[in-house]
Amino acid sequence: MIAGSGKASGIALVISDVDGTLVTGDKRLTEATVTAVRRLRAAGIGFSIASARPPIGLRNLVAELQLDLPMGAFNGASVVRPDLSTIEERTIPEAAARSALDRLLAEGLDVWVFAEGAWWLRDPEGPYADLERRTIGAEPRVVADLGPLMGSAAKIVGVSRDHAHLAACEARIGSALAGQATIHRSQKYYLDVTPPHLDKGRFVTWMSAHLAIPPERIATFGDAGNDRPMFAHSGFSVAMGNAEAAVKAAARAVTDSNDADGFAHAVERFLLP
Repeated sequence: MIAGSGKASGIALVISDVDGTLVTGDKRLTEATVTAVRRLRAAGIGFSIASARPPIGLRNLVAELQLDLPMGAFNGASVVRPDLSTIEERTIPEAAARSALDRLLAEGLDVWVFAEGAWWLRDPEGPYADLERRTIGAEPRVVADLGPLMGSAAKIVGVSRDHAHLAACEARIGSALAGQATIHRSQKYYLDVTPPHLDKGRFVTWMSAHLAIPPERIATFGDAGNDRPMFAHSGFSVAMGNAEAAVKAAARAVTDSNDADGFAHAVERFLLP
């Protein structure tokens, strides 16, 4: 069921999260979603994505959606062109990265590191590793020690099948590293550590300046806690039906779930003339 405050007027740009929002639970773009993006473009409304994924994980989306604007990867810490060349990228300060790694391991989490253009881990058969392979279309590099990567880490991820434990870890580690790194769950099972003061909201602000589109003319879509900063920096925001209650409460409107073409339905209901 779709709920909201009626049509948004004057929207010139849409920025959407990917996993849990734009794609289904099995990581597919539906025909309805592809058509919705095509209709936005036909109506003169730009479209881009902001994702926790590394740049390589956006490659298939560029082709399927014919994306032609800069995109935000690593929760906005990296801005890339449609050909995946880097416009700008920040890494986590080394001291904060080492502290995050120690804390994630102490919590009993599997840990992944995205650094030097690759995905690194210690256990290739660990929780959700197969899902990540399918999601980003890449194989991990297996190492015994992640420590040497802490000077070049763009994102560190704590992974767990215990979603309640991961939520508690988000609160504890977020408090411990406040101001040193950005800590958000991008999924119920992924806890992302990214550079400080950089998030998807910052990417919305960057796009606003880059395209000379005021924030009030930007609409954003998301489902997770790391999408809430986008909502705060855009004029119209839509939470997916599968989002947590706090995410829905932060949005201007709520649509159907990602497995029920919620993105496409909201584009039709709220954005298209």
